[in-house]
Amino acid sequence: MSDRIFATVWLVLCGIGLVIGWGIHSEYSYEPLGPRPFPIAIISLMTLCALLLLFKKPDPVYWPTPQVLRRLVLLIATLAAYAWSFEWLGFPLATTLLTICVARLFNATLLAAIISGVFLGSSLFFAFDRLLEVTLPLGSWLS
Repeated sequence: MSDRIFATVWLVLCGIGLVIGWGIHSEYSYEPLGPRPFPIAIISLMTLCALLLLFKKPDPVYWPTPQVLRRLVLLIATLAAYAWSFEWLGFPLATTLLTICVARLFNATLLAAIISGVFLGSSLFFAFDRLLEVTLPLGSWLS
C-alpha cells in the first residue's frame, strides 16, 4: 500500500512539474533546443516510473540495515552539497568531488574514486560545454 501511496503522490508532483516545465521559456536562444526539453523528458521518465510502481505487484517490505540508511543519508547530504556548491566551485570541480564521494560510499578504493572523479568531471564538462554547447559554470572562485 505504501508503494501505491508514494506512486500517487509522485504522479501528482510529476503533473505539477510538467506544467511548470512546459512554461519554461528563454528570452534568448543559448542552446539549439532551448531550456524546455530536458525537464520535460526527465519528468516524463519519472511519470513512467511512477505508473510502473503504481501498477506492479506489491513486494514484501524489507527495511534496510542501519549501515545502508547511514549511506543513504550521506548520499543525500553529498547531493545537497553538490547543488549548493555547483556555481561557486564550477561544474568540473563540483562533479569531480561528487563522483569521488559517491564512489567512496559504494566502497571504491581511494585511487579508483579519484581517477573516476577527475575523468568524469573533465569529460562531462568537455562533452556538455564544447560538443553540446551547453553553458556550464567554471566556478566563481576562479574569477
